[in-house]
Amino acid sequence: MRTRLTLGQKRSLEGFGFVLPWLIGFLVFMAYPLFYSLRMSLSEVQVTATSVNLTYVGLDNYRYAFLQDNVFPVDLSNFLIESLITVPLIVVFSLLVGLMINEEVPGRAFFRAIFFLPVIFSTSEVVMTLFTQGAGGASFVERFEVFQMLVRALPQRLADPINAVMGRFTLVLWNSGVQILVILAALKTIGRNVYEAAAIDGAGRWEVFWKIILPALRPFIVLNAVYTIVDLSLSPFNPILSSVSNHMFNVRTGMGYASAIGWIYFTIVLIALAVVYSLGMRRVNTM
Repeated sequence: MRTRLTLGQKRSLEGFGFVLPWLIGFLVFMAYPLFYSLRMSLSEVQVTATSVNLTYVGLDNYRYAFLQDNVFPVDLSNFLIESLITVPLIVVFSLLVGLMINEEVPGRAFFRAIFFLPVIFSTSEVVMTLFTQGAGGASFVERFEVFQMLVRALPQRLADPINAVMGRFTLVLWNSGVQILVILAALKTIGRNVYEAAAIDGAGRWEVFWKIILPALRPFIVLNAVYTIVDLSLSPFNPILSSVSNHMFNVRTGMGYASAIGWIYFTIVLIALAVVYSLGMRRVNTM
């Protein structure tokens, strides 16, 4: 007897079909290097002209990262604090810009293109060149001595990451192009009849935003937060990536230690993504 699939099962199969090409690519091209790097992180790696020799050392590389390395923990904590500032900044900025350029105004397509162009042109080399030429900061920050005010008002441990973010403020906002497109697409999911019903009930623009638009956009805001965290984890300003690259060719530490700090960093990013997604989607599901 032929078994009929429920609607939920059909949709699950459709979703699995879309994910299947990525899953095959991951297993073929990424799974082995990923787990080999995990093995290297537990070993002392010696590279010779003919082979790569691994000597198992257990968790020594991980202990060295937190107990003996004076640079990695500082870079990691600075990056985490900067991310706590940058992620909400980009998410809120993309939400506000998406709401503004969704309005029926002349030149709307032009403004959308302007906000998305940096996504196309700003490769790592372009961003680094602009930053080294001083084009990434906000001029008003230097003009009104905001840096000095922050140093005086905040503890040094907190002022330094804020100054770092403000020093490349323009480049941070340039990373909002994809998030703005997500917000624009999300706004199209709200039917015009919903706005008309709210207007009939006497709701103003402020009530419409808080009662209709924001609840409808919450899943997409969570998506933007997840995307922004992943994007920042691969940023050219990321000190952890530079540290991994430097230790790979360091005679004293080598690829074993580089793999260890890479796995530490990967685990922290993965935990951050899980926390943001679970908390965000829990809030969406309880509405």
